[in-house]
Amino acid sequence: MKRLMYGISAIALALVAISTAQAQELSKADRDRALQYLESTRKNIEDATRGLTDAQWNFKPSPFKWSVAQVMEHIAASEDLLRGLAQQVMKGPAPDQDLKANDARVLTLVPDRANKVEAPKPLRPTNRFDSPAASLSHFLESRAKTIEFLKNTPDLRAHAIDSPIFGKLDAYQYILVIAAHSERHTKQLNEVKADPKFPK
Repeated sequence: MKRLMYGISAIALALVAISTAQAQELSKADRDRALQYLESTRKNIEDATRGLTDAQWNFKPSPFKWSVAQVMEHIAASEDLLRGLAQQVMKGPAPDQDLKANDARVLTLVPDRANKVEAPKPLRPTNRFDSPAASLSHFLESRAKTIEFLKNTPDLRAHAIDSPIFGKLDAYQYILVIAAHSERHTKQLNEVKADPKFPK
């Protein structure tokens, strides 16, 4: 009887392990979706900032709102920080549940400008890159590193850590956060450009 119970327990544990491994596996479709999202949001930032004059880069709709230059600096600095978080997640434990449902929450909530969030102090504009063009250049270099990280890290679903908003997120979901954050702030760039006083 004991042998039978041990055997059943071993089978149950094996099934749990197989189920967890399958839940953590990053599919080609998921990888392709994240890659397309990173590439499209990069292009949208390039399009939103192409050909701007100094006056347009530095125009502020109000003393309490950021200029295009300040938004671009925030995007560039955030790319580094968020990719660093994704890399840290890879040192974390395996998730104890299937986290895939959080993909949709990230893709819905992060780009939504109706959800107001104050930028943490380390990501507020300080002219750290010296010029808007340098901010854009830094962003493009950093985005290339993010894409390489996505392409070359096979087990992005295999590790997870707690996040302040979404509960546990795996490393793949932090990649989605990066692209969604870019989408959010591209909307902000376009809001600044749509202001009636924006220089022509």
